[in-house]
Amino acid sequence: MTFIEEFKKRGYFYQCTDLTTLEQKTTRGKIAAYIGFDCTAESLHVGNLMQIMILRLLQKYGHKPIVLVGGGTTKIGDPTGKEELRKYLSDEDISRNMAGIKKSLSKFIKFGDGPSDAVMVNNADWLDNLGYIEFLRKYGRNFSINRMLTMDSVKTRLEREQSLTFLEFNYMLLQAYDFYYLNKTYNCSLQLGGSDQWGNIVTGVELIRKMSKNESFGLTTPLLTTSSGAKMGKSVSGAVWINEEHLSPYDYYQYWRNTEDADVGKFAKLYCEFSQSEEKEFETLISENINEAKKKLAYRVTELCHGKEKAQEAFDTAIKVFEQKTVSHNLPSILLDKKILSQGIMCIDLLCHTGLTASKGEGRRLIRGMGIKINDNLVVDENLIINSNHLKDKAIKISSGKKKHVLIKIEE
Repeated sequence: MTFIEEFKKRGYFYQCTDLTTLEQKTTRGKIAAYIGFDCTAESLHVGNLMQIMILRLLQKYGHKPIVLVGGGTTKIGDPTGKEELRKYLSDEDISRNMAGIKKSLSKFIKFGDGPSDAVMVNNADWLDNLGYIEFLRKYGRNFSINRMLTMDSVKTRLEREQSLTFLEFNYMLLQAYDFYYLNKTYNCSLQLGGSDQWGNIVTGVELIRKMSKNESFGLTTPLLTTSSGAKMGKSVSGAVWINEEHLSPYDYYQYWRNTEDADVGKFAKLYCEFSQSEEKEFETLISENINEAKKKLAYRVTELCHGKEKAQEAFDTAIKVFEQKTVSHNLPSILLDKKILSQGIMCIDLLCHTGLTASKGEGRRLIRGMGIKINDNLVVDENLIINSNHLKDKAIKISSGKKKHVLIKIEE
């Protein structure tokens, strides 16, 4: 199987500038290809996972993945899919986020100096010192305002009469220049991204053609939502982060364990790397026992991100909590001062403290709706006081609904 064949088979393909030529080029030789990530958070999340898996696929076929981190473009903010200007980030914020992104990616791909080892480059290295007048004179003539106004990232904001700053409008030019720079400096001939990046990618392909006449390609992936229309990477509790300091392996596992029935097969193709025989077995499992299929999906995706040991821990914890109804100390936990527990704390305050609810009012509503349990016992009193008597195996298990659980442990 070729890179493009597997790319399509896995469900990654959406659009390509010249698919026939790109397939020939990737089959006959090795190429360098890049995907960009702006430095807006300290970790990548599940919404980035398809792009991460594509970098992994490139490496599998011997191609060289280039990870472009937007140390420069993050200062401007990509208007694509955004209805307002992004918040300002300092150089320190961007640097910290960059390190977190590399940590996320290192779970999936190998960085190094080998022919197919990934490299990380920071576009601040060439954008920060780019003379504005020089840039406009040399490159500005290659961009058509008429064309730029037709791009979805611009057109959507204008149609909704939402402010689009001149700062954001420049983003497209700088992303195109990034591709031109990587093509010239690293012989990078392919840019990959989500389908919402199509306009920006094509603009880069055209700039390369006009400035150097080099061959380059754009390849995009479909924008993913769950079957119910929810955005990938988001959960009730917030973003589903890849780095464990932002989301525990158990919570990561649970996100995938709670996959909607209609999405199980699709997500397995996108994220599991099953062999052909495993894929057939999994398809049979979906039809015969969807819950076991969800467990297998969750285990494999967690194993890929966090390793076998953490995946097994998450699996065993879920079995204890949901099937055996026992307390597992591998559940997400918070420490509570021993004095607070000995004096007693209201249940609704504890719910806020754990993050299970955003407010006391939400806590009261959940209790009235029979949605809160302490050590698997239903809470019926809104004014319940939690104290040392509720300790069970040196912990207190608090549950919101059937899927959200937190352990309260004592800080000695």
